[in-house]
Amino acid sequence: MRRHPHPTRKTFAMPRFALRLSVTAIAALCGASSFAQSPSAVDTGLAFSHPNQLVDIGGRRLNLYCSGSGANTVIFDSPSGMGGWVWHNVQPEVAKQTRACVFDRPGMGFSDLSPRPNTSANVVEDLHAALGKAGIAPPYVLVGNSLGGANVQLFTYRYPDEVKGLVLVEGHHEDEIERINVASKGKFKEMMAGGLEYAKACEAQAGKGFVPGSELFTNCTGGIQPQFGRALNAAYLASLTSPSYWRARNAEEDVFEVSNAQLRAARKPFGDLPLMVLTRGVSPYAIAGKPQSDLNKATEKENYAIHKEMAALSTRSTHRVVAGAGHIIQADQPQAVVKAISDVLAQIKP
Repeated sequence: MRRHPHPTRKTFAMPRFALRLSVTAIAALCGASSFAQSPSAVDTGLAFSHPNQLVDIGGRRLNLYCSGSGANTVIFDSPSGMGGWVWHNVQPEVAKQTRACVFDRPGMGFSDLSPRPNTSANVVEDLHAALGKAGIAPPYVLVGNSLGGANVQLFTYRYPDEVKGLVLVEGHHEDEIERINVASKGKFKEMMAGGLEYAKACEAQAGKGFVPGSELFTNCTGGIQPQFGRALNAAYLASLTSPSYWRARNAEEDVFEVSNAQLRAARKPFGDLPLMVLTRGVSPYAIAGKPQSDLNKATEKENYAIHKEMAALSTRSTHRVVAGAGHIIQADQPQAVVKAISDVLAQIKP
């Protein structure tokens, strides 16, 4: 049976917007070899399988999960459409060094649905309010993947005195869609349009109820993920089959250009802020056993150039290409992300 779009390992490694707009992105994420474990293995995702600290931010709650202790608090924001559990292989390792917190954006994971869409500005406002209500004081080191990378950049611009370090894991740039589309000779926006159309079908089916094992169930959720363990699987599927999740996810996509405009308006150098930029080492368009196409090379070259420009925004930056990792680097090479965070923490004066 043909799936639309086809949920292969290469889907997992697509550029951030192709990945975000593919409704099988999470299925591809969960299929990453770095997460593989036997059904009898320890349920490492247990702490991420239930609400932790539900912080009231004005009649609705934002879920936070924090562990560890230290002078600085590392805050993680996730790719579009994903709950904080995407960091379950990284956050516990960082918590061995300092306090580390993941949060779920409104409508994702265990956070309540918001009456407003998750624009970057709204996410920054919600997160800042939740941290204050929860008594999680700065200084912060912010870590964001994909759309989460855009959000943490805007947070840094809005609250510069509170942020002491920034780690962008395939982080988004406000002009990336247009630049990647040019490099791909228009194919990028074609793929985006197809992904959005299918995501709307997922939302409609969620309202009716998914049939386990059906094509839509598999494509929209990815099905059972043995690497998550029983408890996290239950939470994961409950989230991805709920109408509220699909409303939040699609609303987030619908206002993406608004978020781009917000980041573009705020854009300026980060000064001497410790900054780490991680770029994927796995090409999303390469076909196994075949030479890399010129279109593929052009797209990867543009992705690298964008990240290099982002790294240049700080005088204390490092730009690393992570070999063997696709767009969700924390899945393919979690230790590379842990090391990047550790290196940024080491640059912060006590």
